[in-house]
Amino acid sequence: MFGIEAVQIVFYLFSTIMLGAALGVITSRNPVYSALFLVLAFFSAAGLWILLEVEFLGIILVVVYVGAVMVLFLFVVMMLNINVLPMKEGFTRYLPVGIGVALVMAGELLLVLWARGRFGAGQFPIPAAREAGYSNTQAVGEWMFTHFLLPFEVAGIILLVAIVAAIALTQRRRTDQKVQNPSRQVRVKRDERVRLVKMKSEAPATGDRK
Repeated sequence: MFGIEAVQIVFYLFSTIMLGAALGVITSRNPVYSALFLVLAFFSAAGLWILLEVEFLGIILVVVYVGAVMVLFLFVVMMLNINVLPMKEGFTRYLPVGIGVALVMAGELLLVLWARGRFGAGQFPIPAAREAGYSNTQAVGEWMFTHFLLPFEVAGIILLVAIVAAIALTQRRRTDQKVQNPSRQVRVKRDERVRLVKMKSEAPATGDRK
């Protein structure tokens, strides 16, 4: 088991890497590099979760977000071949507003961190070591389905509504696009596909004869 100083060193190391990766996400001009920086940020956050002895959440963060979500993001970005130049044309115009919002958020964070009696080693001590048969997954499940059952059900309903809305928006009929109807194409008859037109034969003009 690591000592208190070793745990603090590892914590600050992972925190520094995560902050640097987050900064790389928003400053990188290449979308692929931004996605890779976000993967690094997720890995660092997972390391912090494991350091706090919440192994289940750390593994879920790596498996779900890094292994599934971010891989999907990378495939989409690489296949669409996004041109970031038009997207960054108005960057300087909105830069003062962005800097102002960032300064306000930074000030609020500093006020929270400097509040007396709310943060510090005394308020958030290093978690004690668990016994050999302790299951983090079982503990998370018990808390989720007992103490936080109502918020869990509300979150599930919100996600279900979001899925239904996404499907409804995808399946809506748009008048500005031409779509195919496979069931209608299968039911078509021969007379509807080909139409024979009878025309009288005409002799070519005099000037066309050789």
